[in-house]
Amino acid sequence: MRARPRAAALPFAAALTMAPGVLAGCTSPVPFHRPGKPSPDDPVVGLGGPAPYLRARPDAKRPPSAPGPPAGGPVYAGTGPGMIAPHARKLPPRIYVANGRLIDVVDPGAVRVALRFSTGAAASRVVPSWDLRRLWAVDREHDLLVPVRPRGGEPGRPVSVAGLTGLYFTPDGRDALVLAHRRVDVRDPRTMALRASVPMPCSAGHADFSSAGTSMIATCTGAGTLARVDLTGRRAARAIPLPDGARPGDLRLSPDGAVFYVADAARGGVWLVDARRSAPPGFVPAAPGARGLAISRNARLLFVVGGGSVAAVDFRTRRVASRWPLPGGGSPVPGGVSSDGTALWLADPAGLVYAVSTRTGRVVRRIWVGGRPSGLCVHPQPGRYSLGGTGLYR
Repeated sequence: MRARPRAAALPFAAALTMAPGVLAGCTSPVPFHRPGKPSPDDPVVGLGGPAPYLRARPDAKRPPSAPGPPAGGPVYAGTGPGMIAPHARKLPPRIYVANGRLIDVVDPGAVRVALRFSTGAAASRVVPSWDLRRLWAVDREHDLLVPVRPRGGEPGRPVSVAGLTGLYFTPDGRDALVLAHRRVDVRDPRTMALRASVPMPCSAGHADFSSAGTSMIATCTGAGTLARVDLTGRRAARAIPLPDGARPGDLRLSPDGAVFYVADAARGGVWLVDARRSAPPGFVPAAPGARGLAISRNARLLFVVGGGSVAAVDFRTRRVASRWPLPGGGSPVPGGVSSDGTALWLADPAGLVYAVSTRTGRVVRRIWVGGRPSGLCVHPQPGRYSLGGTGLYR
């Protein structure tokens, strides 16, 4: 084997620092796998990994056989395989499982629970901070936010928030947006000190942001509507109604920033809501009891997790490309896609945490944690920063 040219051996992140003009606008035309590593469908051995070692090829074109939009699109350009933010690269890959009053810290490479600690709260989910330097345990039962250090797991002083339902961060990182009963609290992202409260027409549980980062779209399951929040003016701009009987839940912005995909457990699919104008929503039948969403690392597929199955919706065709049964026909909660993009991690309330292949849907990892896990967080994940929620990065 010929020796690799020295220029090609530089890490991709270092190459970006040394020659930003050369690499601007360039994307890798092919997926990268380390020599000697198994195929993407083999068992997952880790969530971390460097970015591709490839020469800059500004004139490279995407292979004709690769369907869909360019990997990442304008929205998810910073969340591709291995694109961990510099200050998070030294963190070991872990899965933080909200399990009652405990947080189970799973080592996915060793396939075991590496640490278990109490937060003093009944966490329903674990949310990374905007800068990825800490985690927040969200306790909806007792209206508490508890800060947690990723390395040691030591919980900090809890913050009380009446009517707490979710935690998000503005794209610029200046504010934490705490969803609560018929309001959104604007808080300091580090201390959670209250700065302002925005009255809402309904109680929201999930949210995502426009591609420009100037507005937040939140879903109100009980009211069957969505609400747009103007982040600059700190006000609820308008409500976006859905057809009668809709129960909107988790949502994700499409890679081109044109459409929000909104899960609906009652209808068993996802609504397509125009991100820029008032237009009748479309609908894609996907999975019965659709409750959670996750986006593939190449941003070409939307994984819709429902009762007993996972459906992969193609962003280009807006149709279901694959549908896979889940073990035992359960209704797990999605927690995020592995850093290399090969696995989707799920938490089953029966006490199981497992990963399915993002290509075939077969189970590639199973870890018994016991209790009743209600959510999990794959950390760190690719992305420049976290927007909160579950696996929401840019």
